[in-house]
Amino acid sequence: MGDSIAVRDLTTLTSWNADWSKLRVAVLGLGVSGFSVADTLTELGAEVLIVAGSVSKEYGDLVDVIGAQLVIEPDLSTPPAALVDFVPELIIVSPGFHPDHPLLEWAQQQEISMWGDIELAWRVRDKVRPAQWICVTGTNGKTTTVQLATHILNASGARVAAVGNIGVPVLDAVRDPVGYDVLVVELSSYQLHWINRNSEGAISPFASVCLNLADDHLDWHGSAEAYAAAKAKVYENTVVACVYNKAVEATMRMVEDADVIEGCRAIGCDLEMPGRSDLGMVDDIIVDRAFHDDRHNSALELTTHGELTAAGLDAPHSVSNVLAAAALCRAWGVEPAIVREAISTFHMDQHRTEVVARVSGITWVDDSKATNPHAADASLRAFESVVWIVGGLLKGVDIGELVAKHSLRLRAAVIIGVDRLEVVAAFQRHAPTLPVFEVDSADTKDIMTVAVRHANALAEAGDTVLLAPAAASMDQFSDYADRGTRFAEAVHVLVGRAEHGAEATGSRPEPEPRTEESGPEESGPEESGTGESPEAER
Repeated sequence: MGDSIAVRDLTTLTSWNADWSKLRVAVLGLGVSGFSVADTLTELGAEVLIVAGSVSKEYGDLVDVIGAQLVIEPDLSTPPAALVDFVPELIIVSPGFHPDHPLLEWAQQQEISMWGDIELAWRVRDKVRPAQWICVTGTNGKTTTVQLATHILNASGARVAAVGNIGVPVLDAVRDPVGYDVLVVELSSYQLHWINRNSEGAISPFASVCLNLADDHLDWHGSAEAYAAAKAKVYENTVVACVYNKAVEATMRMVEDADVIEGCRAIGCDLEMPGRSDLGMVDDIIVDRAFHDDRHNSALELTTHGELTAAGLDAPHSVSNVLAAAALCRAWGVEPAIVREAISTFHMDQHRTEVVARVSGITWVDDSKATNPHAADASLRAFESVVWIVGGLLKGVDIGELVAKHSLRLRAAVIIGVDRLEVVAAFQRHAPTLPVFEVDSADTKDIMTVAVRHANALAEAGDTVLLAPAAASMDQFSDYADRGTRFAEAVHVLVGRAEHGAEATGSRPEPEPRTEESGPEESGPEESGTGESPEAER
């Protein structure tokens, strides 16, 4: 890197009040997290060079305003000259960059330190007052659990924010002028990959949970083992409570293997009778035997399954999320009565097992957030007879096991997405007699219209038409929300405008003939060039 250019000792940079001035930092990517990093570092007085393959006008126009430099280079297979000449002392990596990206390999060869935005946020968390962190990960259920925990903590009187992979950068919360008591931090496997690589910047959460584990994002991590190892990092250095899913043995092993702060407790959750350090269910009552002085002999009632039904949280995977959120909040000290009241007033986000309409005895459900097989599995298990709209960008994951597992509950399947060949093959192997229709449309706006028309013709009274794609959306839609919105719009056009959850009537056209497979389209947008996070895990 040149003998004449000094390199800072980064081990001293563990506070907002440390000397960050003139530190040469390259930020890879200018998406939501990349911009928050650049904005924070320029505020700290660092010299910032942003390197991106492409940039939205929204962020591009702000680079000069915050005082950073920007290099846009569509081909990042080699480091741009401006990056080499900058001689960075530190690189902050946005989640969209795969670990084997050429720029990261170059940085390793140059022995340049690399952090993620989460490590930077932890180091400078004391700008106003250092909030406690409650960290949440898992293949599925993260966002719902984070939102529910935040809702409960807010009801208890804590000043709290939901941040991280949920869409609000942690650095934005750290720089809030009032500050927070606690941050509930949703962490994707991409973000976890970059944490705890440097002891002085290692995160130490108040409480943590890995909700579940199933193969996902193998194209990013390279293997199931690497993906699981990233998820397990959520438990490292936890202070008070490591919450785990007793029904998922892998999460228990993660806790057993984690290096935690002395005195930290392992808290199990599942839908069964709870042990003395667990939350669980007794008949239809959700109970806490972990944070109770007399937990050897009794349990505290938190809510009932009937109350969860009223709140739209009664599906088995939703109950698991409730248990995890309740455990995290009970670890914080929230009283059972507050937990119960907060759960009763919580509302799920759109595109998460959301009923779009009911017509002629058929229920139309939008679970576009089911962006991987594990999420789709949880969704499918909630219904008895399903016309399944499935497919998209598979991210290297085989859905054959999912098809085999649910073949008996399927009335039919409608396949969308660029990876249709793989999905069709899975149905041919595991459900060869099931009616299967492909949507082969070059026009994105027509995809859901055609899919919904097929599904409507195939469904019968008592069925659920379920959009649970088991795949990412960026091949044909801007994101999972766009996919879900287009589904809902197509349903309403077909069956007539209806209030959410209300009965409506509509015509039932005959299905069109099955289209011939014309081969997959080009892959979705390049992630590493923009620095945007790949589609968030559910």
